[in-house]
Amino acid sequence: MIRSEKGVGVLLRSAKGAIKNQRGIMRKLPKYVLVAAVAGLVAGCAVDRSVGLSPDVTLTALEELPAPRGEISYVIGPQEKLEIEVVGAKSLSGTYLTDIDAQLAFPLIGTIALDGKSPTEASELIADRLRGRYLLDPQVRVIPEDFPVPSVSVGGQVKKPGSYSAVGKQTLLKVINRAEGLTEFAKQDDVLVLRTVDGKRYIGVYNIRAIQRGNYPDPQIFANDVVMVGDSPERRRLNILLQVLPPVITTALILIAQQ
Repeated sequence: MIRSEKGVGVLLRSAKGAIKNQRGIMRKLPKYVLVAAVAGLVAGCAVDRSVGLSPDVTLTALEELPAPRGEISYVIGPQEKLEIEVVGAKSLSGTYLTDIDAQLAFPLIGTIALDGKSPTEASELIADRLRGRYLLDPQVRVIPEDFPVPSVSVGGQVKKPGSYSAVGKQTLLKVINRAEGLTEFAKQDDVLVLRTVDGKRYIGVYNIRAIQRGNYPDPQIFANDVVMVGDSPERRRLNILLQVLPPVITTALILIAQQ
């Protein structure tokens, strides 16, 4: 951020000096357009990019985001078909459908709430209800009929936002490349990775450009992660300036903006 502020300072001085030396060009360029554009560029530096300001969020110094500890990415929801097998009890086994509240009516034990539970958790819940009263040591398996492919969500300033398969080892650069890369207005040092581990939500902030240069390792991305690439108001305002300033000036501005 310090570099960005210095870059804008040089930008304003360079533009001012260049325009003074070209009075002919200045006559063709309305003063209010240039002033408005420059003011907007300065205002862009004041954009608040803080994270963790919510009262529900605690900032913690970590070397890296914690990895999921074997959590199952799939959870049961409303109106889902489940193949439930109770070993040794064919009369209880079969295909069941959760209702609009993700509740399931099961023989002998009645209605059970499965919303947000993994298949393993659902199996244990049904087994606990059956144990003792109906079966001595029930073994239950719950298998969703439409088991989704694990995915990661990529949004913000990428060329093709969406959900992408998380099968196999994925990294931050890989998933951004699968989203066809960054847009021209992407803020490369403002890339967020949102992850939930053991019921706790974590947010990691990464600098993609530094990772691409090998300054930092490319962090691993897991199923259910959300990747958000920030927007750069400075780049947008610079683009406006480039549209109104003469070509003789813009070459220096581009070099400064890329520092």
